[in-house]
Amino acid sequence: MAKYILASASPRRKQLLEWAEIDFEIIVEHTDEFYPSNLLPDEVAVYIAAQKAKAVNKKRVGTKTIIAADTIVVLNNEIIGKPKSREDAISILTKLSGQIHQVITGVAILTEAKEDCFSDVTEVEFHTLSQQEIEFYVDKYKPYDKAGAYAIQEWIGVIGIKRINGDFYNVMGLPVSKVVQALKNGSG
Repeated sequence: MAKYILASASPRRKQLLEWAEIDFEIIVEHTDEFYPSNLLPDEVAVYIAAQKAKAVNKKRVGTKTIIAADTIVVLNNEIIGKPKSREDAISILTKLSGQIHQVITGVAILTEAKEDCFSDVTEVEFHTLSQQEIEFYVDKYKPYDKAGAYAIQEWIGVIGIKRINGDFYNVMGLPVSKVVQALKNGSG
């Protein structure tokens, strides 16, 4: 029987926890990704992750620890969400082209006794991307479920990212080593 619950439908988070050999099951409850307007970007990611964990916690059966996460992309203090359309995805990637942005993942680990929340920040710098490269990526990979309209582990990351400063896996959607350390240190 699984010891943990992953409160996320993200295939990338699932893959990362599998790579860490954490025994878990997936339970997802729909939550709106709204947040109070006075929060700083790293607080936004944590707030949304906590909302996801609490939604699953309302349906809690047993004593399993809940792990939830939310990833946001921030460029010049502006939170860039998931694209709403092809045009929006192209616009987002055009903004990120040649720029440095931050990828922030908020994590909430919820047990019956406590809630442990934290975030991790990775700085990502894109090369200048051509319009043709951006359109090719959007049309082929359809990054509509990804904050910032890209996945670092896909083609655009391979050809477009100049450098990163921080945890690569955080950009994929979960600072998995930080999660494992939190679980070892009593968060689950």
